[in-house]
Amino acid sequence: MNAVTQTEARELAHSMPLDQIDLSDAALYQNDTVWPYLARLRREDPVHYRQGGVHGDFWSITRYKDIVAVDTNHQVFSSDAYLGGITIFQVPKEQEIRPSFISMDPPKHDEQRKAVSPIVAPANLGRLEATIRSRAIAIIESLPVGETFNWVDKVSIELTTQMLATLFDFPFEDRRLLTHWSDIATAIPPIDHPDAAAIRANRDAELMKCLGYFTRLWNERVNAEPGNDLISMLAHAPATRDMKPHEFLGNLILLIVGGNDTTRNSLSGGMLFMNQFPEQYEKLRNNRELIPSAVSEIIRYQTPLAHMRRTALADHELNGKLIRKGDKVAMWYISGNRDDEVIDNPDAFIIDRPRVRQHLSFGFGIHRCVGNRLAEMQLQILWEELLKRHPKVEVVGEPTRVPSCFVHGISALPVRIPG
Repeated sequence: MNAVTQTEARELAHSMPLDQIDLSDAALYQNDTVWPYLARLRREDPVHYRQGGVHGDFWSITRYKDIVAVDTNHQVFSSDAYLGGITIFQVPKEQEIRPSFISMDPPKHDEQRKAVSPIVAPANLGRLEATIRSRAIAIIESLPVGETFNWVDKVSIELTTQMLATLFDFPFEDRRLLTHWSDIATAIPPIDHPDAAAIRANRDAELMKCLGYFTRLWNERVNAEPGNDLISMLAHAPATRDMKPHEFLGNLILLIVGGNDTTRNSLSGGMLFMNQFPEQYEKLRNNRELIPSAVSEIIRYQTPLAHMRRTALADHELNGKLIRKGDKVAMWYISGNRDDEVIDNPDAFIIDRPRVRQHLSFGFGIHRCVGNRLAEMQLQILWEELLKRHPKVEVVGEPTRVPSCFVHGISALPVRIPG
C-alpha cells in the first residue's frame, strides 16, 4: 500500500472501537496494515475478545509472555482437531475433519511426531546439507542478470519444493504439485464468502488428488524395507502405519505446508527486508559471519505463520480475563514478535541484535516446529551462496502478499540482479 493508505490505516486502527478489531480479517495481511491493530491490542487489550468476527468469536493473545503461557499449557489449551484444531478458521459442519499430529494432544501427538522426527535428526541434517547447497548453487547460477524476475518463484519456491521432494522421496519432475497442494490447503475462504461452498468443493477435490498420489507412494513403500523418507517413516512407524485416509491426508498437509510455506516465505521476506533496511544488507555483505544471526532475524521479522489457535478445555484466567471452557483462543505470533516488553526496538530489522533467537516464529512447548533447524539451514546456505555470487539483489517493485491471517506470505517479489 502507499504511504497515504498506511497513514489512513493507522488512523482507523486507533479510532475503531476496540471490540470491533478483527485480527482474522485477511485484508489486513494482504495490505500489510495489521501492525497498528496489533500494537493497539498489545497496549490496550492484550487478551482481547472479538464477537462476530470474520471467523466467528475468538480471543486474541497478542503479548509475548501471554502467548508463551498459552502455548506451553496444553493441559488447558487444546490443539485437538475435533475441538477446532490449530487455525482460527471455522470448519463447516459438513467437512471431514483431517487430524494431524500438530492438531492432537498428548499422548497421540507425541507418538506421531516421533514417527517423522528422524528426518530432522542432526545426522540426517548433516547428510542433507550437501544436497541443499548444490541445489542452492544451481538455482542461484541460473538466475537472469540485468532483468526483472519473481524472486518467490525462481528462488523461494524452487529451493523449498526441491527440498520437500527430497524429504518425501517424491518424483522430482512432479515437485511443483507440492507447491500447488500447499497453496490449496491454506487457501480457506471465510464462511460468509459468496463463493465459499464452491471454493471449498474445489479445494477438497484437489486435496483428494493429493491423497491419491501419496497413497500410491505409501503402497509402494509399506511393503518395502524402511527408507529414510517421510512416507516410509509414516508407513512403518507403529503410531502411524494404521492411519485412516483422512488422518494420512491431515499429516500430509501438515508436512507439505510446514516444509514449504514457512521456509518459502522467510526466503522471500529476507530479500525484501534487506532492501527495506539497506544498512543491514551492507552490514551482512561486509561481515558474512552474521548470516546465522541474520537468518534468525529474518524468521522473526517475517513470522511465516501469523497465528496458532487453541481451544480452552476449562475456564482459565489470563491477564485478568476469564477465558471460558470451549472458547477459541488465537496466539498471534506475529504480534508477540513485535512486543517491545520483550524485544528491544522490535519494529526494526537488526541482523546482529542481542538474543536474536528469542522469537515466537517456531512456537513453544510440545508443538514447537519439528523442522526449525532444517528451515534455518536452508536460509543460511542460500544467503552464503548468494552473497558469493550476487552480493546485491535489488527489489524493484512492491511485494504481492497472501490474503490470509494464517500463512503470512508473499506470492510475488520483483527483483533485479544488477548487470
